[in-house]
Amino acid sequence: MTYANLLIELKDAVGWIRINRPDKLNALNRKTLQELHEAFRSLSENPQVRVIVLTGAGPKAFVAGADIAEMSGLSAIEARDFSKLGQNLMLSIEQCGKPVIAMINGFALGGGLELAMACAIRVAASTAKLGQPEVNLGLIPGFGGSQRLMRLCGKAVALDLCLSGQPIDAARALSVNLVTRMHSPDLLEEETGKLAVHMAALAPLALRGVLDCLRYGAEASLDVGLDYESQTFGLMFATEDMREGTDAFLQRRPAAFAGK
Repeated sequence: MTYANLLIELKDAVGWIRINRPDKLNALNRKTLQELHEAFRSLSENPQVRVIVLTGAGPKAFVAGADIAEMSGLSAIEARDFSKLGQNLMLSIEQCGKPVIAMINGFALGGGLELAMACAIRVAASTAKLGQPEVNLGLIPGFGGSQRLMRLCGKAVALDLCLSGQPIDAARALSVNLVTRMHSPDLLEEETGKLAVHMAALAPLALRGVLDCLRYGAEASLDVGLDYESQTFGLMFATEDMREGTDAFLQRRPAAFAGK
């Protein structure tokens, strides 16, 4: 389907989603949040798509935040509902069952950083700026920023970014584990594409198993997380992909995973 604020492309088993509001620095309004929810649902259900890349259109921004012009007129109840709309989108990204890579090509601020943090992997341009500047507007993060930032980078970093409202550069973000890879702007899309294609050639059920174990284990005690890992590990032995992967290794040939 076509979208007003998104560009969708499918190639090499990778679904590319570009938020396409460059004149607004790809700010998240209600319509864009709704379209993203639908796009992720559609790609997660598409068996031809094994990895999803999310990025922003234009040279300046991944997503510069929520749409302040739309948000400023909300009542308290409407603002709570807007927050829930964003939070539900972030949860759907985390739980879509496929690896999602955020390609951070510019500003990732406020809702933009919250969107990136919901993705499994964050790859940033060396020129990117990331932050939670909501306090500068008399607000706090509303799409899960305080919670995911604390879980990804620790309480100290979360307090620093959320209380100061000051952005950090990509190098600093890499050093605190907010992003996991960094490339020069001219190589960002090429390198992100290589990573996505590499992951798309791996066993889809194993990728989902890793995502499930890490998501579940992050909120569980160690013994509960270990038990979940053992159960998931055992389930992999019921898949055709496990047989294909081990046979290919023993036969010294590339594996061809079917997602079964």
